[in-house]
Parts: sequence; C-alpha cells; structure tokens
Amino acid sequence: MENEPRNSTEAALHHYKHGLGSFTDKMPELAEHYNAFTQECFKEGALTKKEKQLIALGISLYAQDEYCIIYHTKGCLDQDCSEEEILESIGVSAAFGGGASMSQAVTLVQESIEELNELKH
Repeated sequence: MENEPRNSTEAALHHYKHGLGSFTDKMPELAEHYNAFTQECFKEGALTKKEKQLIALGISLYAQDEYCIIYHTKGCLDQDCSEEEILESIGVSAAFGGGASMSQAVTLVQESIEELNELKH
C-alpha cells in the first residue's frame, strides 16, 4: 500500500502520530495545551532549535523512551544536525545513563538515522 510504513522507524513515527491523534480526539483541550507548551519549549530562543533537539535526544536516551528517541533523532536530522553532533550528544547522555543509554544509541539511534536518511532519497 502507498501509505504503509516502509521500515521500523517510519512505523514507530506513524504509530505515535496515530496514538496522539486518538488522544487528541478524546482530550482535545488537554492536547491543545500540551502541544502549545511543547511548541513553546522547542521554539528558537537563546538555544537554537537544533540545540534543543540534541538535548531532547540525550534526555530521551537517558529516559529509555524509544518513541522519543526516534522522534528526536528525526528532529535532529530535520534541524540539519550532523551525525557527529548526534554522536556527541549520545556520549553526553551515556556519561549520565551508562550502558542503558549507550545500548539504545548504538542500536535504535543509528538504525533510525539510516532509515530516515533512506526516506529522504
């Protein structure tokens, strides 16, 4: 099918968007406030959107939140983060989260980068 996800990263993003849409239908006011809050948090300010995505990726790794890891890996790529910048943020996260952060980084982040870059072509 034309709109079917082509890989696991795309499938996870699709699953997240579907769940968020369902939640928004059931709790529109709460979703509206949450979305406004996160938009405010991620807008350009003293920190760039790029820097904020790198921070969010590091926190996602530390928290072991697979959906957010994928979402913010995409956010990093959308903000033109280089692979080196992403890997450095992984290192910082691993300094705090140890092996748990590193295990997600060397698997899920790297797979997501590869799959998301394939989607661009």
